[in-house]
Amino acid sequence: MPFSLTPKDSSFYDMFTASARNLVAATTVLGDFVHDHTRRDELAGELRDLEHAGDDATHAVFRQLNSSFVTPFDREDIYNLASDLDDVMDAIEAAADLVVLTGLGTLPAEMSQQVELLQRCARVTADAMPRLKAMKGLSDYWIEVNSLENEADKLYRRLLSRLYSGEFDALEILKLKEVADQLEEAADAFEHVANVVETIAVKES
Repeated sequence: MPFSLTPKDSSFYDMFTASARNLVAATTVLGDFVHDHTRRDELAGELRDLEHAGDDATHAVFRQLNSSFVTPFDREDIYNLASDLDDVMDAIEAAADLVVLTGLGTLPAEMSQQVELLQRCARVTADAMPRLKAMKGLSDYWIEVNSLENEADKLYRRLLSRLYSGEFDALEILKLKEVADQLEEAADAFEHVANVVETIAVKES
C-alpha cells in the first residue's frame, strides 16, 4: 500500500464548496432584488456582504495555495477555479449595484429569466463542488452548465432585441443594457467554472 510523507492538502474541497454555496445565497437574494422594488437598497447591501464573503473565501484559497506543498490537483487549476467563482459573485453584485445607482424601476421580464438561469447554475455548481474530491459524477454538471449558458446567451440576445425595439428611451436602454451585460457575464463565469472542473477531471482521469 503506497504511503506518502507529504499528503495532499484536502482543505481546498471545502473552500470551493463554501464559495459555491455563497453563490447560491447570492442568486437567491438577487431573485428577491429583481422582484421587490421596496427592498432594493437593503438587498443590495446583502449582496455586498456576500461579495465580501466571496472575496474572503477566494483570498483564503490563494493563501492556502501559497502555503501548501502538495495540492490535490494543478495549482493553476486551483487558482482558476477560485478566480472564476469570484468572477460570478462580482458580476452578480455589480448588476444589483447598477440597478440601484441608475434608479431603474421595473425590469424587463427577460432579466428575471436571466436570474432564474443563474440560480440554476448556482445550485448545480454547489452540488458539484463536493464531488471534486472523488472526481466522480461531474460530467453531468458541466454539460448542464454549458446548456444553461447557451440558454442565457439566447435570452440575452432576445433582451437586446427588445431593448432596441423602440419600447424604451435611449437613456433607459443604456442603463438596462449595463445590467443585462453583468448578468450575462455571471452566466459566462459559471461556464468558466464548469470548464475548469472539466479540465481538472480530464487531467485526473
